[in-house]
Parts: sequence; structure tokens; C-alpha cells
Amino acid sequence: MIRAIAHEDYDRWLPLWDGYNSFYGRSGPTALPPEVTATTWARFFDADEPVHALVAEQDGKLIGLVHYLFHRTTTTIAPICYLNDLFTSEAARGKGVGRALIEAVYTEARRAGSPRVYWQTHETNTTAQSLYNKVAERSGFIVYRKTL
Repeated sequence: MIRAIAHEDYDRWLPLWDGYNSFYGRSGPTALPPEVTATTWARFFDADEPVHALVAEQDGKLIGLVHYLFHRTTTTIAPICYLNDLFTSEAARGKGVGRALIEAVYTEARRAGSPRVYWQTHETNTTAQSLYNKVAERSGFIVYRKTL
């Protein structure tokens, strides 16, 4: 079942969040500061924040998460949706959970009047890319960034 995250989910959400960050090398000495996790969590429940979270639940366990946000752009009038984080537990992989979470974001974006959902993944994450190629199209854009 895909549903909105709830305050009481924190202890079950945190291992998924930690797993997601670990997958991208943010663990141990490179882990996110605790304030980032606390702020991220708080944003999910702040009506003034454009950041949202959904979780996949099965038999009382959280098996996946997706975080997304809406932001303005110069190419549309309505805000667009950025799918920021997507992660499933190892046991849930290959069972449609990731796809269901993406589809749930599509539903929420449509409900909000957003004309587009987009996201990025690491070029080495070929397993996820095989799913993404089925549910969306590559934009052809390359992401550049500079840490300040």
C-alpha cells in the first residue's frame, strides 16, 4: 500500500532514509549531519513547505519511500514536480514497489496541477534506470553542479 507518511512512521522511515543515503555514499564520515535528517523530516509535515513524502507499507513494515517537491520554473506557469529521493528495501526490489511509488508521485503531481515530473539518478544505477526507462523518458539533459 502506498500512502502519505505519518508522524508515527519516523522509526520505520529512518532505516530506509539511511539506506538511501548509504547507497549514494552518504554514510559513516560522509553521512548527512543529523540536522539535515531532522529538517527533512519536519518539512514533510509543514504546510508551508513544498516537500512531500510517500511510503510503501506491507504487513506493517515500511518497504519503500519517495520524497518529492514542487517548484516554480520559467517554462511553465504551474509548478513542476521533482522526484527527489526514491528507495526500496532490498527485499522489496524487483516487486513493483519502486514503480508504484513513482506512479503515486505522478498521481499527486496531477492532483496539484503539475505538468511534469522529473528526477535524476547516478549514471551507474543501471538497475533503477531499467525501471525509469519504462515509466518515463530520458530528457537528454546533463546535470552540472558546484558545491559552494
